[in-house]
Amino acid sequence: MKLTFNLILVLIAFTFMGCEKKTPFSDFKYANKGAVLNCENINTPLFNEALFSFENDIVSFYNKNGPENIGLAYSQFMRNAINGRAKYIEIVSPHTVKIFEALKNENNLWDAENTKSYLNYKSDYITCILANIKDAKLKITFNALVSTNSMSPELFGTPISRNYRVLTTDKYLAAYVALDLYYAKLFKIDLSQVKDKPVVEEKVDFNKRPVRTTPTN
Repeated sequence: MKLTFNLILVLIAFTFMGCEKKTPFSDFKYANKGAVLNCENINTPLFNEALFSFENDIVSFYNKNGPENIGLAYSQFMRNAINGRAKYIEIVSPHTVKIFEALKNENNLWDAENTKSYLNYKSDYITCILANIKDAKLKITFNALVSTNSMSPELFGTPISRNYRVLTTDKYLAAYVALDLYYAKLFKIDLSQVKDKPVVEEKVDFNKRPVRTTPTN
């Protein structure tokens, strides 16, 4: 019953997406990072912003108690996303919500009938990703799943999670993860609840005496 209700909500959302007046996205927070994704027939600036914001979200969430480690963040996110345990409402930032709203207006990126993901695996974005994946084995698997209409985030996400380190260098594969295991999942999330995450400041131990160094001549 809950699944049916969620599906109805998503279908309504797709209906309104087709009726909304499109406003170009202009709030680029990561423009200084340049473009790691380049393809024809897609919104390249928005595509790159979506990837960078996704990576910032998972690093901020999974590395909040330690130094930034994108590999560790990918490892934990992939495991949780595939097993249905990713806490999207806690991971997503307000900036990512803005990007998601803009991504909704991208032509052919989404497919309301694809209940496995809501991502259109025949879109120009996926064609771009597939053409540029570096890992040969994952590229063959990706192509086979798409061509046989067997693709799903959990099915393809599993081999990626076993080789998660490749996501730190293969940004097209990372873009697939961002779209299918992150942004596509946001259709089922109440994004009105997303707020800025509190900044964790390092606590000062006033009982700790400073170390006195001996001056050298």
